[in-house]
Amino acid sequence: MTRTAMKGRRRRHGQPRHLGLVADQPESRCSMSSCSAAPKQLLHLLLVSLLLASTCAAASSSATADAQYLSPKMARIQRHLDRLNKPALRTIQSMDGDTIDCVPRHEQHALDHPLLRNHKIQLAPPRKPVSTSTSGTASALSSSWNSTGARARRTAWQTWHHAGHCPRGTVPMRRTTAADVLRGRRSLFRFGRKRHRRDRAPRAANAPDVVTGNGHEHAIAYTAVGQQEVYGAKATINVWDPAIQESNGFSLSQLWLLSGSFNGSDLNSIEAGWQVSPELYGDSRPRLFTYWTSDAYEATGCYNALCPGFVQTSSRVAIGASISPVSSLGGEQYDMTLLVWKDPKLGNWWLSYGDGGASQLVGYWPAELFTHLSGHATMVEWGGEVVNTSPGGAHTATQMGSGRFAAEGFGRASYFRDLETVDAGNSLAPVSLDALQTLAEDGGCYDIRKAYDDRDGWGTHFYYGGPGHNPACP
Repeated sequence: MTRTAMKGRRRRHGQPRHLGLVADQPESRCSMSSCSAAPKQLLHLLLVSLLLASTCAAASSSATADAQYLSPKMARIQRHLDRLNKPALRTIQSMDGDTIDCVPRHEQHALDHPLLRNHKIQLAPPRKPVSTSTSGTASALSSSWNSTGARARRTAWQTWHHAGHCPRGTVPMRRTTAADVLRGRRSLFRFGRKRHRRDRAPRAANAPDVVTGNGHEHAIAYTAVGQQEVYGAKATINVWDPAIQESNGFSLSQLWLLSGSFNGSDLNSIEAGWQVSPELYGDSRPRLFTYWTSDAYEATGCYNALCPGFVQTSSRVAIGASISPVSSLGGEQYDMTLLVWKDPKLGNWWLSYGDGGASQLVGYWPAELFTHLSGHATMVEWGGEVVNTSPGGAHTATQMGSGRFAAEGFGRASYFRDLETVDAGNSLAPVSLDALQTLAEDGGCYDIRKAYDDRDGWGTHFYYGGPGHNPACP
């Protein structure tokens, strides 16, 4: 075969394919009608292709526009997460879905606070307050009422311990995700902060720090302002998993140490306890939490480690991690002991979790963070709080504590027991029943009842809680 013939064959068999038609089909003759139909078919296919190309281009343009809109927001979130989630030496996947990062202690986010740039982490253990009474010495052993008629409890701990532990020199930090940030539906600046309203009602000088008009409801016990200088507080709280009706609702039980102007913007507060907050954590598990502010919740402070401030020292306790197991109605009662006090030597406010030999120094709020609390507290509060957004015009059915009223007592209602405060001599003194005042905005929704009973070392204590929406709380 000549080179010219081979070249012609290559051209015939190497023709390109167009619009799905096979170019190298065997040649055939066609009638006038069949051949005239071919251009129409080609034109139809060409129009279809042009239409599809136009649709795809429009979709691509829309996707590009969406990406351009979302990208800056997600980039800001990622930069924020990079500041929060420091590189870890070890990562632990907890059975509750949390990721716990073991971060070198000197690299934690707390030290990014401008006031802590030259802060030296306090590694020497502070001197713990010494109890001046035998109240509160009962051990946490078993369940409900035992054969001797004594109330007995077990100690609640943290779920992530079942999956591993952090090495010495590191602190366990619950990893914050983009989903956590997006659930809040607020600005990055307000993420992890309490909602604050400036239109709080004026309060009496000796009334508790209850913000009215923003849906927050309480059942709390408190010491009167100015009654004494307070350098710490302690309580043992049983842990529950209350039902939360609204996705942006919460239920918590905590202690507050307060100082400053309650009607102004210089209120200082240190807070610790357990809370259930689907918006903040993405589930309905009770979690250990902390909070602080030095300006009445306006711009300073946050939950846990979601902003710089609280310096963690423990390698065993993770702020924001879930607590387990929890108490059950008529069954096992699990509680936790919290102690917050001011170190007499360096002035930092320390947090201890647990009681007796099992207690752990979690960390501290540095003195540099505060104005009024750089000296002492003027009021202590203990109790429960929920947020009521009045869904559908009715009171929320979010439970406080166990969801049962105080009158149901041990094994059914929530409790705070062994209430003590720390004095200027770094001594723990029991709170007398007469010195304790109580408040509940609407007893038909949530209530509180104080008592004194030293049979099991309970001393001054109270039951509190409620179901929220019910016939007495429409």
